[in-house]
Amino acid sequence: MRERKSVKFNLQQQQQEDQNGHLSPFKLANLFDPDASWDKDQLGDILHWIRQALALICGLLWGAIPLVGGIWFLLFVVLSSGIIYGYYALILKVDEEDFGGHGALLQEGLFASVSLFLLAWILVYSLAHF
Repeated sequence: MRERKSVKFNLQQQQQEDQNGHLSPFKLANLFDPDASWDKDQLGDILHWIRQALALICGLLWGAIPLVGGIWFLLFVVLSSGIIYGYYALILKVDEEDFGGHGALLQEGLFASVSLFLLAWILVYSLAHF
């Protein structure tokens, strides 16, 4: 009897946490599903982490090649923004006005990714070529 109550209590507690948004399950298939519903925080998180991964990859690659100059920095910003735009506009097909417009979505995670990109680029370039 006591086990049933504890299982029932745990199930109720888990449902409450799901409703509060703290432990909502996330499926990887939603990343490429245009019919999936997104709230502003979820989409912002996804766009932020895509930018961070891209910044790390580009920073490591730019430093290892070795590329120098401001044109490569601008190329990263354009590439990053283009990938983010393509992701939310062409793959997810979200209505950008529901999320604050193109400016808000394109700005999501931009400054953190620029910092990570520069850090990785400078570190790899300095360690590998000096």
